[in-house]
Formats: sequence, structure tokens, C-alpha cells
Amino acid sequence: MKKNILITGCSSGIGYDTAHYLHNNGYKVYASARDAEDVKRLQDEGLETFLLDVTSADAITEVLNNITKDGAELYAVFNNAGYGQPGAVEDITTDVLREQFETNLFGLHELTRQAIKIMRKQGYGRIIQHSSVLGIISLRFRGAYNASKYAIEGLCDTLRLELMETDIYVCTINTGPVRSDFRKNAIKMFKKNVVSEGSIFEKEYNEELLTVKEKDNDPFTKNSDVVIKNILHALESKKPQPRYYNTLATHLLGGFKRVLSTSVLDRILRKI
Repeated sequence: MKKNILITGCSSGIGYDTAHYLHNNGYKVYASARDAEDVKRLQDEGLETFLLDVTSADAITEVLNNITKDGAELYAVFNNAGYGQPGAVEDITTDVLREQFETNLFGLHELTRQAIKIMRKQGYGRIIQHSSVLGIISLRFRGAYNASKYAIEGLCDTLRLELMETDIYVCTINTGPVRSDFRKNAIKMFKKNVVSEGSIFEKEYNEELLTVKEKDNDPFTKNSDVVIKNILHALESKKPQPRYYNTLATHLLGGFKRVLSTSVLDRILRKI
């Protein structure tokens, strides 16, 4: 029998690629997205799909009930849904910060806690949480996103301790730069939610945030297969790792965080 996995945020990028890869390699994938057009496109591509906005607890419950009806089990959840909200901390309103947390953290938490109830009853399960290199280190103009990913780190570290005596594994994926629509979508959120005109950072926004484009030959930016490799290990290893670093950038910056003083690391990060 194929193992069931629910993946959120499958409209593009890592979620989309992971859904197709696992579907083509023996898993029963339930790919979800919050836009009806994306759901229709995924269906047309042969995936079983759900329309799911992770900020709705009722919608999460309905999806999980549909997956587990007639006694079916839930082997794994990949909490991938999320977005980036750029902007200096002082230019991000509390409401905008709250919106960032609603999707990146609170939605992840709600799906996680509901999935754990199912997995405790069946006696096993895998929960894969999509964090970031920005859950390890911080960069300027990424404060809202940084905060949401740091929060995921704390939540997952705690969950591992609370689930240690079970066969339910929580794995954190720390992804560095991967080719996707993430940057394009983040710029849309910046233009929607940040008043840059008159900001003390207006010039830097224009020069460093809005005009810098992803380079095809960037040695630090990788394709999603580097992430999928680790997701597959988290799903299939008898003892999956608690944390998976993806891309050279994550390994480098994660290493710097461990060995450098805060003041030295800050000077390095200021230049990125």
C-alpha cells in the first residue's frame, strides 16, 4: 500500500516539485494549494489535490478527515506553505507581521497538532517542517520572515523532545537559496504591504531589494532536487535526522553561527 503524504503550498517551487517527485516514486500524494486555479492545474497534471488555506483550522480538519476516511492512515505531512514578507522591521506594521505568522507559523502549527492526534492513534508518522537558513541567521529587510522561521525552529525543537518516546518524527528542513517564484512573490508582498516612499531605507530598497535579480549562474542558488533528496531521507530513513541543511549557503552560515561571535557574524551578515 502506498504511503500517504499531505503537502501544503504546492502551487510552485519546492512544494510543487516535491509533490510530483513523490507521486512519481511510489507515494500517494495529496497536494494542496490555497488558490483554486492552482488546484485545478495540479489536478490536470495527475495529482490528487485539496484546496487548502492553512490559516483556516476548519479547512485543515476537513482535509485530514478526507484523507483518513475509511480507515486510511496519514504517513507524513510536509508543512511547506509559506511566503516572504520583505521590509525593514520599522517599516513592517504589526498587522503585516501578524499575517506573516498566520501562514508561516500558526498554519504550520495547526496542521501539525491535528496531524499528531492522527499519528498518535496509528502509532507512527513523519512531520517535515519547512524552515530556512533564515531560521538560523538573520538578514536585513527580512525581519518578519526571519521571526516566523526562528519561531518554527523553537516549535520543532520542543516537539522533538515531547515526541521522543514515540515513533513520530519531526524533521526541520533548513533551505537556502533555491530557484523558485519565492523572490518574485516576496516583492509583490513588499509592494503591497510596505510604504517605501519616505522610508530611511528607500534608496536601499530600490537598489538592493527591488532591482536585484536572481542570476542563473549563482553558485549558491540550487534547484529543488537538493531539497527533495533530504525530504526523501526524512521520509524513508528508519531514524531521520532532526534537521537537514540544504545548499552551501545554509552550511556556511550555519557553521558561522556556531563558531563566530555575534559581533563578528553581524559584520559578515551586514554585507550580504
